[in-house]
Amino acid sequence: IQGMPYGNCLLLSDGPVNNSTGIPFFYVTPKDNTVVDLLKNPVASLTLPEADGNLCRKNVIDPEDPRCARLTLTGQMVTVPPEEVEFAKQAMFSRHPVVRKWPRSYEWFFMKMNIEHIWLQSWYGEVSAIAVEE
Repeated sequence: IQGMPYGNCLLLSDGPVNNSTGIPFFYVTPKDNTVVDLLKNPVASLTLPEADGNLCRKNVIDPEDPRCARLTLTGQMVTVPPEEVEFAKQAMFSRHPVVRKWPRSYEWFFMKMNIEHIWLQSWYGEVSAIAVEE
């Protein structure tokens, strides 16, 4: 819907397994309406559930349960500059090897989020701001 925000699931990686950076990288195609929208208006948010936290894992609680923490990052989505493409490629392909087999005709490229704000929500809505530097 023109002008309306919506959510989408995209593969992401913040670096190879042995070199996590905290910067979310994405492998995207201009054939995806989400990417078309981001190229027009790069403001985005990304919410990550606490899939491996002690409370959720020990008590076998669904990661979407409000008792499990979630981290929300907001910022600007930008095309990865040429000098960072090799790192983005290693980051994505090491964590998601299947993307190497995706059709080349889809004109895949890398984007990343320049994080501006971080919020940690835990236990039924309690929200804490976290400094980006942390």
